[in-house]
Amino acid sequence: MSKYVLGLDFGTKSVRSLLVDIDTGEEIYSSVYEYKNGVIDRYLPESNIKLPIDTALQDPKDYEDGLEHTIKQILNNTKVNKKDIIGLGIDSTSCTMLPIKVDSTPLCYIDKYRNDPNSWVKLWKHHSAQKYATKINNLATKRGEKFLSKYGGKISSEWLFPKIMQIAYESPDIYKDTDIMIESGDWIVYKLTGNLTRNTSSLGYKSMWDNSFPNISFFKELDPKLEDIYSKLSGNIKKLGNLAGYLNDNYQKKLNLPKIPIAAANIDAHVAVPACTVTEPKKMVIIIGTSACHMVLSKKFREVKGVGGIVKDGIIAGYFGYEAGQASVGDIFEWFIQNSIPYTYFIKAKKENISIYDYLTKLARKLKPGQSGLIALDWFNGNRSILMDSDLSGLILGLDLSTKPEEIYRALLEATAFGTRRIIESFEETGIKIDELYICGGLVEKNKILSQIYSDITRREIKTANSTYTSALGSAMHAAVASGYYSSIKEAAKNMAHLKEDKYNPLEENTSIYNKLYDHYIKLYNYFGLSKNSTMRVLKKLKRN
Repeated sequence: MSKYVLGLDFGTKSVRSLLVDIDTGEEIYSSVYEYKNGVIDRYLPESNIKLPIDTALQDPKDYEDGLEHTIKQILNNTKVNKKDIIGLGIDSTSCTMLPIKVDSTPLCYIDKYRNDPNSWVKLWKHHSAQKYATKINNLATKRGEKFLSKYGGKISSEWLFPKIMQIAYESPDIYKDTDIMIESGDWIVYKLTGNLTRNTSSLGYKSMWDNSFPNISFFKELDPKLEDIYSKLSGNIKKLGNLAGYLNDNYQKKLNLPKIPIAAANIDAHVAVPACTVTEPKKMVIIIGTSACHMVLSKKFREVKGVGGIVKDGIIAGYFGYEAGQASVGDIFEWFIQNSIPYTYFIKAKKENISIYDYLTKLARKLKPGQSGLIALDWFNGNRSILMDSDLSGLILGLDLSTKPEEIYRALLEATAFGTRRIIESFEETGIKIDELYICGGLVEKNKILSQIYSDITRREIKTANSTYTSALGSAMHAAVASGYYSSIKEAAKNMAHLKEDKYNPLEENTSIYNKLYDHYIKLYNYFGLSKNSTMRVLKKLKRN
């Protein structure tokens, strides 16, 4: 009799859930739930409270509703015996954090804090904590803190401690009343099991943790009000693939599932690596969605410029896991389509019975590299790697009165690929060789020319994950390990992870032109990105004021 595991991927806009055959990786059924409140970046729900620039929040109830909806839909549409489901794993975006009470209640559920943005979930792309990240970086540099070397020399505004500082400074009552500051993935596991755990991946990559947090003297010097910060970071630390606990009575009744093992939480990008069959060095996995993450394994520790995190055993046991990334990819394309496409294009797409994405892609496919005379910088949500600066912004150069929307669209696609090439070069400049690229994520499925553009610009063969929901599959694989069915994630990957037969190879006629364009991309990259008085920074400051 076959056995099965559930994998849930809590992304930026939705939760994707899979029921997977534990022996073969066959995906029996999938379910997607779009968050009701989505990304909260303009007004707090059910209020007229306008949010500051660079705010990105979420509603934890969306996670709870999505979990119940997707699992129930899976169970109602399959004939699998519930007794044959032997584990559940979850992943989430990171650092996506929230303040909670000891009983797991989010502070945004409490009436007196409901209208304070700092009581809500701070999404990974929440950048309004930048000034607190700067304070941390300045003090860490002054003190010569060693943890900076594992984060590309800078702590990001997207990470845990800048977000906690923002709460402490701007909403001291919330900070005082918070019992636990927690990653969203660990919170979901807490709800499911009743056990307060913290996963080593989120701790290592987003929380300045290397078997322990920095000495408390660092936070006392940063600000005395933070001297109790570690009291809000309790929890049993769990390695990836460890058992966090078992489905509690409450959720057994809600989901109509038995007391199954629940794996420790993981980060959405990191959990996708073994689901792409990658369990060894010299291979980069690029997870492309609203943003992009670039994951690499190595036996050695090296300081790589602009790499957001280097954590031993952070992705696969026995290796240092390197994480770089781009702060916006799919978000750029969505912004462009929502704000810059004429109505006539939507009419034409409707007549052809295809989506506006497919229509634009069809037009962009006809263009040759360099044909439009455009080049762009992909910093529409700041630059994560290699500059690690959320104050930078997007740029499109070469526009004239003849420029067509599909030309801009293709230039934006190319810009994200140029950004990836710069990240690859940063790895190789440090001696970490990358021979193969693996791509996964929902955007890869939607955009049929993206993989070829990435191959042409990076000059490498690209392989594609077989699963549409690679992160959810990765979570299911970790559930298989936590349940004891497999002894390691490497063993699970051999059986459950697969690639598509199609491969993308660089086309010489495209590569030669892209090499020339890339030289100019780097000129723009350095001009706008390295200057402390960059026009981009001036404009961002004006916008904030």
